[in-house]
Amino acid sequence: MTLLAGVLAASTNNSTLNDVEPGLLGFLVVAGIGIVLVFLLRSMNKQFRKLPPPEDPDDLGTDERGPGQGDVDASADGATPEGRRAEGAKRG
Repeated sequence: MTLLAGVLAASTNNSTLNDVEPGLLGFLVVAGIGIVLVFLLRSMNKQFRKLPPPEDPDDLGTDERGPGQGDVDASADGATPEGRRAEGAKRG
């Protein structure tokens, strides 16, 4: 067992197969990805500038609000709580 470990240790130190470096090709690939990324980010920013700014919900009037965006205590039929109390008094 000791002899096998010694042979393996000696062979790995002398081997040139373990000396792997990325070299010029690796550098060019990484540099190319970086350049493409810069152009993609510039294009994305250009597309975002074309989008209209979001509307502020506080600036919308009551007529422009969609369903579910009105007053909290208003019912689906638009009656106020006072109107519902008056209708209940008439019925009962």
